[in-house]
Amino acid sequence: MRISVIHSTTYRYDRPVFHEPHTFRLRPRHDAAQRLLNFALDISPAPAGKSECLDQDGNVVLEAWFESMLEEMTVRSSFEIETLRENPFDFMLPREMSGLPLSYRPPLRDAVMPYLVSGSESEEVRVMARSVADKADGSTMAFLTGLSRYLFEHFEHTLRDHGPPLEPAVTLRERAGTCRDLAILFCAACRIMGIPARFVSGYEREAAFQEPAQMHAWAEVYLAGGGWRGYDPAVGLAVGTSHVAVAAAADPRLAAPISGAYRGSADSHMDYQIALQVSG
Repeated sequence: MRISVIHSTTYRYDRPVFHEPHTFRLRPRHDAAQRLLNFALDISPAPAGKSECLDQDGNVVLEAWFESMLEEMTVRSSFEIETLRENPFDFMLPREMSGLPLSYRPPLRDAVMPYLVSGSESEEVRVMARSVADKADGSTMAFLTGLSRYLFEHFEHTLRDHGPPLEPAVTLRERAGTCRDLAILFCAACRIMGIPARFVSGYEREAAFQEPAQMHAWAEVYLAGGGWRGYDPAVGLAVGTSHVAVAAAADPRLAAPISGAYRGSADSHMDYQIALQVSG
């Protein structure tokens, strides 16, 4: 499947401000699951300088810095990508990884440790995770499928344009959340069961066709033999060809499309537009 996206974001201020250095995480990944065919990123006014690099999680990011006062900044990313993973279960899980809780040995354990640290000590989330694991008879793959399905079927899917994801315990208590809230709850439950998990920011075919079109968030888990594999509790499925991953991190703040601050006492307003086309 080929997916083309044009994503424009404009920040406006009611008086001039000075932008501190910004990080732009808008370039989709190029890996075994998706092939990036072309990509362009335009920032207006143009920054004084910029540098493209890999961040701590292997995401391709653009670091940009500014010298002049701004009353408006527009960021426009465009790309075409081919998604490749028709079968999200095209791997063999080692026998020792088939039952929960998972336990990785060094040196792999040290590498995945940041994705095992749970940000929630909520007993309610622990109880929920154990309940799903019990229904899956302790099977790793059945747990992941069951957890994704459970969050899809028993939680209301809401929209919230701004703000960080809610704490897992809050989403669990309210039985409702945005895609990013559900992704964080999914990650917390996985980590409780010893499964490394991280937050993913990107695009999903159906979410982008909504009015207004939205970016999307889901989770990835690390499975020996399969690497990072996506699960989307907002749709209750393992991730296949309808998703385009842009950035992933243990902490969702490190996968935000744009990160940065400004100096000044101005009020700000953000407008965005996403246009997505699918072929093939």
